[in-house]
Amino acid sequence: MKRYDLRHLKDSFEPRMREILTSHKVGEVAIFLFEIGDFTPIQRSADLVKEYRYELLNSLKFNEVDWTIVTKK
Repeated sequence: MKRYDLRHLKDSFEPRMREILTSHKVGEVAIFLFEIGDFTPIQRSADLVKEYRYELLNSLKFNEVDWTIVTKK
């Protein structure tokens, strides 16, 4: 299980998330933290998870501005 904090990337998290998703091994769990802003990053992150054929295990609001998703390949 690995945790990736993408909050510092704000709305530009997708390239880094793609990079991470392509490097994970089968059975590995990845936890992503990112800033939600207007909630569009939530759908974009879910679309990336689906595109790379990961399973979305959990998606939750962490606090007022942060979101966490848990995925498994």
